[in-house]
Amino acid sequence: MKMQSNKTNVLLPAWIWEEARGKEHLKMLVLEYMRRYPDYKVKGVKNGFAVCERR
Repeated sequence: MKMQSNKTNVLLPAWIWEEARGKEHLKMLVLEYMRRYPDYKVKGVKNGFAVCERR
């Protein structure tokens, strides 16, 4: 039986957008912030949210 993935969005704090100096730096800041959510894997960023899949 295939396990369903649980997709969820995590609101990213404003400081990430304020500190980011480019796309790669933004990506690094998002991944660093998401360490607070060890069961979440970031799939992308959309409209101020980290689009994640819960393991």
